[in-house]
Amino acid sequence: MIDTPQQLDDLIARARAADRVALDTEFVWERTYYPRLGLVQLGLGRDDTFLIDAVALDLRPLGDLLADPSVVKILHDAQQDLTILHRAAGADDDLAPRAIFDSRVAAGFVGLSATTSLQALIEETVGVHLPKGESRSDWLRRPLSEAQLEYARDDVRYLPDAYDALWERIRERDRSAWVEEEMGLYDNAMLYAEDDPWEHYHRIKGRGKRGFSARDYAVLRELGAWREEEARYRDKPRRHIVPDEVLVTLAQRKPTDLGQLRSVRGLSDNASRNYGDALIEVVQRGLDVPKSERPQPPQGRRSDEAEQARLDLALALVKGQSLAHEVDPALVANRASVEQLVAAGPEADPEEHTLLRGWRRTLVGEALLDLLRGESAVGVNPETALPRVLPGDRR
Repeated sequence: MIDTPQQLDDLIARARAADRVALDTEFVWERTYYPRLGLVQLGLGRDDTFLIDAVALDLRPLGDLLADPSVVKILHDAQQDLTILHRAAGADDDLAPRAIFDSRVAAGFVGLSATTSLQALIEETVGVHLPKGESRSDWLRRPLSEAQLEYARDDVRYLPDAYDALWERIRERDRSAWVEEEMGLYDNAMLYAEDDPWEHYHRIKGRGKRGFSARDYAVLRELGAWREEEARYRDKPRRHIVPDEVLVTLAQRKPTDLGQLRSVRGLSDNASRNYGDALIEVVQRGLDVPKSERPQPPQGRRSDEAEQARLDLALALVKGQSLAHEVDPALVANRASVEQLVAAGPEADPEEHTLLRGWRRTLVGEALLDLLRGESAVGVNPETALPRVLPGDRR
């Protein structure tokens, strides 16, 4: 266990002298807004793994390793771990991790699922079965058990071997440029910045109720931003401040005094005591938003039968092209992104559609544009039984 500043400095120096390191985290996230980091695992090889005590140490030296472009950092499902590590290392908002390899994403380029678990990936690439027994342990408790320590080491022990195996398959399929392009997305510092509280209302469940007006949305936006800032300040889960369903009810009923507020179903007595005056003030701010500045309710767009037919063809093309090239269709596009491109038509702006940029354009984007122009069709490949692009008009 690395639990002194000198040990950590020595380890980071050694890691920065390597060409690659495996990283993982163990944390607890039930009763706080921010994850409570318990361990950081660092692996240089099967018999060269280290556990960094995040409870005992200032982790700022990790920031230098994360930002070092000369050392590949191997993580599985990297986004969450990187966000936690970036914050724990006290990194500047303008400084992003560099040279990231996400083994989960890479798996999607070589005929495996892009949502595969670490256990499944290690078994597939390295042939080792990892136990799952300690995944819900209390990683803040000290001392940690031997079972916890062994489980934590295993999370990075085999990642360098999996990295080698994945790259071998990537090169066999001539996918290196595609993988490097996708991994480069992790270099964007905005991925690790906190979300704008004023945009949080978009994620509040129940906001799409029938009859939810622009005025309701204006109040909900104020309530969502207030709760987000309050949760961060108190380091409590959002639901422990005020649950989603109560925010939606408040936005609809718009109480202007404590008597009305206390009658709102689902609002606990504790929340009413702690936040009552603030909630009344926030609701009033929402009511005061000028009509021209209120967020507009989303307009449900109904596609006609012809557009639905085009969408069905486009989805078949994406799935067929992806599977034929052993790329997980879920990595290429979701239904919403294909639907948006079909709605935009053949003149769609590449800046607004990821399917028209980079490797996705090469794999499916150009073919989709040809399909939307009527310059190609979709048929079935008799050899693979997969949908494929047919040149020309095959009516």
